[in-house]
Parts: sequence; C-alpha cells; structure tokens
Amino acid sequence: MNWPYVAVIVVAVIGVYLSWTAGRVDRLHTRLDAARAALDAQLFRRSAVALEVATSGMLDPATSLLVADAAHRARASGEEDREARESDLSKALVAAFPESEGTRELAGQPGAGELLAELGAACRRVDMARRFHNDTVATTRALRSRWRVRWFRLAGRAAMPETVELDTTAPAGLPV
Repeated sequence: MNWPYVAVIVVAVIGVYLSWTAGRVDRLHTRLDAARAALDAQLFRRSAVALEVATSGMLDPATSLLVADAAHRARASGEEDREARESDLSKALVAAFPESEGTRELAGQPGAGELLAELGAACRRVDMARRFHNDTVATTRALRSRWRVRWFRLAGRAAMPETVELDTTAPAGLPV
C-alpha cells in the first residue's frame, strides 16, 4: 500500500467534510437572518395594526391611549430595549381585549370586525415568527457548539446568535 496516497485521500476527505460543515453553518446563519427579518416585519405589522385599532375610535379613550402609546413605543424602540417594548405592547393588547364578549360588541361596529381579526392574526404571526426564529437559533447554537466547528473556527467571526425573549401572549378576546 502506498501511504502518501492514503494520507492525501484522508486529508482530502477531512477537508471536504469541514468545507461541508462550514457551508452548513453559513446556511444556518443565512436562515437566521431571514428569520430575524421576518420577525421584525411581523412585529412592525402588529404595532401598525394596533395603532390603527387605537385610532379607530372603537375603544374607550383610556384603552385607546394605552394601546397607542405601547404601539408607538414598540415602533420607536432601539435594539437594546426592543424586546421589553414589544412585551409591553403584548400586555397592553391583553389588557385591552381581555375576553371575547366585549370584543364581539366592538366587532359590531362598522369595519371593526375586520380590523380586530387582522390584529388577532398579526398577534398569532408574531408568536409563530418568534418561535421559528428561536428554533433556528437553537439549531445554529447546537451546530456551533460541536468541537469540530469550534476547533476549526468554521463559523468565522459571526456572533453567537441569541434568542428573542418577549411576551407574545395573544389577547384572549381577539378572534382566532
């Protein structure tokens, strides 16, 4: 047996495997960026619909002010306090729409039913986008924690991804 050829083949196989793993890490980071963008879009959409509901005149003035203020703060927040502001919006929506009976009365107003359904759908989409993002983060972190990825620095200089921890409790009173 010719040992130099065997050594070259082994090094080539290891190189191909490491290259494939680095590509996988890169694809996961790309998927993570897309999941974060989708989450940001859904959060923006939810705050826009919440502002529309708050300014529609269907809520009493105090509740309208509470929802509008929370939605505005969520839209204007920076990266460092975004999760807290979005959680505050979730809490304000839960307080504004605590039960289905009150929401049914509101839905009887002209155009209110569609707007409330849209807000309920936006709240559900935020929750799904957050879950998808956090699942992608968990998958990426699991791959990056393997010794091969760490030792050979296959993730490059990319920062370790973090989960998004915000309250996405959907209001019980909104249509599902």
